[in-house]
Amino acid sequence: MTAYFIQAFIYLVAAVIAVPLAKRYGLGSVLGYLMAGVVIGPILGLVGQETTTIQHFAEFGVVMMLFLVGLELDPKGLWAMRVRLVGLGGLQVGLTTVAGTAIAWWLGLTWQTSLAIGLLFALSSTAIVLQTLSEKGLEKTEGGRSAFSVLLFQDIAVIPMLALIPLLALPALMGAGDDRASHAGLSLVAHLPGWAYALVVVAAIGSVIAGGYYLVPKLFRYVVGSGLREVFTATALMLVIGIAALMSLVNLSPALGAFLGGIVLANSEFKHEIEANIDPFKGLLLGLFFITVGAGIDFQVLASQWGTVLVLGVVVIAVKATILLVLALLFRVRGSNGWLFTLSLAQAGEFGFVLLTYSVQNSVIPVEISQVLSLVIALSMFLTPLLFIAYDRLVLPRYRRVKNDGRQPDDIDEQAPVIVAGVGRFGQIICRLLRANNMPIVALDHELEQIENLRRIRIKSYFGDASRSDLLETAGIEQARLLVVAIDDRKRAVDMVKYVKHYYPHVWVLARAFDRGHGYQLREAGADDIVSETYHSALEMGGHALTAMGVHPMRAKQMTWAFVQNEEAHEDELFDAWKEIEEGINFSPRYGELFMKLEEALNSAMQQDWPEPQREDVPIWTPPVPTEDSDEKS
Repeated sequence: MTAYFIQAFIYLVAAVIAVPLAKRYGLGSVLGYLMAGVVIGPILGLVGQETTTIQHFAEFGVVMMLFLVGLELDPKGLWAMRVRLVGLGGLQVGLTTVAGTAIAWWLGLTWQTSLAIGLLFALSSTAIVLQTLSEKGLEKTEGGRSAFSVLLFQDIAVIPMLALIPLLALPALMGAGDDRASHAGLSLVAHLPGWAYALVVVAAIGSVIAGGYYLVPKLFRYVVGSGLREVFTATALMLVIGIAALMSLVNLSPALGAFLGGIVLANSEFKHEIEANIDPFKGLLLGLFFITVGAGIDFQVLASQWGTVLVLGVVVIAVKATILLVLALLFRVRGSNGWLFTLSLAQAGEFGFVLLTYSVQNSVIPVEISQVLSLVIALSMFLTPLLFIAYDRLVLPRYRRVKNDGRQPDDIDEQAPVIVAGVGRFGQIICRLLRANNMPIVALDHELEQIENLRRIRIKSYFGDASRSDLLETAGIEQARLLVVAIDDRKRAVDMVKYVKHYYPHVWVLARAFDRGHGYQLREAGADDIVSETYHSALEMGGHALTAMGVHPMRAKQMTWAFVQNEEAHEDELFDAWKEIEEGINFSPRYGELFMKLEEALNSAMQQDWPEPQREDVPIWTPPVPTEDSDEKS
């Protein structure tokens, strides 16, 4: 038992030291985990043979991640992405398999071994890519969505790959994999004929779908009735582990089964609570998985075969990147999104280790070749965070400077007291309102289509990146009275506010915030006035919801005003508590307490006695007529 405590302590210390350092220097958490594993494994030798065993356990983090991804989708969303799921994903797996098989066969391997190698290198790292896209806020971009489609197809493709590999067995290797195969684990379909295996698979998938729709909601209602949060957490973990175990027993991908289970529960009333309970376990296990990848590098094999490993690693990334770039052009994923799609998927993946071990067990790939291939997979995964860094520092600046087919920023030939930065769906309304009141404005945006839309309605606008200091100076920021920041980039908006308030403090800065946290960042940067893009529209709809439930329109207005006043009364306290979190405290009890105080004050405000609306002050209004269903319920 003591040995397990020591090993766990070593892994956690390595993560605590390496990951914050990597994040501080812009390397990302994944590279931090990988470096931590290299240090405690091959370099210091603090961990050893148990790494492979821990890696199999840590792979469950990938299962949890895909379960959470499934929770964010629904069957309609899955159907909407069918073209890229099947077309883009299918072509990527097919073309990469053909390329990998051809290269391996050219190097002198048998066609069976070559095909197995082509299959395992067709897969990319779901764990690294989704984790990094999430950290950088790129999962909603066109490149991020395309990458997710391909990763999802790859996870589905693992099923036929696992079925195909045993058919490629080489008689000459039969003796080498027998001892490994004997420990392959439990299986309900190991000796079933093909038709019976198909029936069992259909039954397993059907049980996941039916259980998710009919049994799981009842189970969670029963658990919620106990009032014990830890039992709810245990139930959520039991659900994911149970689905993974069922899929493993029928030789299907546990990750794919978990993803399917997440989709089934996407519309469940318990969706957000399940997500909140599982997410911490997912993050911890994924971090552990990345550490084991770094710790599992065999430096003896690497020392003797370093040239081969390095060349093959570069070839894998180059070949996959070439195929992905062609597919990006074919499916019109262009510009920086095309490069994001290409660079994010150019590595081999964690399921490559699974297929490699399975191929050795089934006498398809010799042990000595598998050792080299394992290093190549690990090297390509190790280089992936560097590819994301290249995207951030080389690709994005290029497309920000020269965008829309290389067009240079317009020459700004006039200045105005109001500068509007960003004229998308939010900024256009501001421009129209100012123009309707004869307020001179200069509008800037780096999307040519938005600029042309404004010009059609005769609003003076210019193409260019509003966050560039030289364009702001040309637009007259030094003499301007008001700057409206409405650009669709959180970080650039904050940086822009900091710059203007530092060098032109007399300019009143009105900034659009995406959410509460972004609003706090803009406030800290010095913005004079901040408006959340959804705040007032949500209040308006909330008022309509009250009216639909029988509340008088004037009283509903009073309640929304009370809501705003209550928020403003606690805004400074919440902002001060938020700064503690931003300064490095991951959880601030004070922030939670203040937010609950805000909710209590809000409830009290809603319960106060409201003055009766006077007839002359309000429009004529007829209360909604209750339906027969509502009468029966009451």
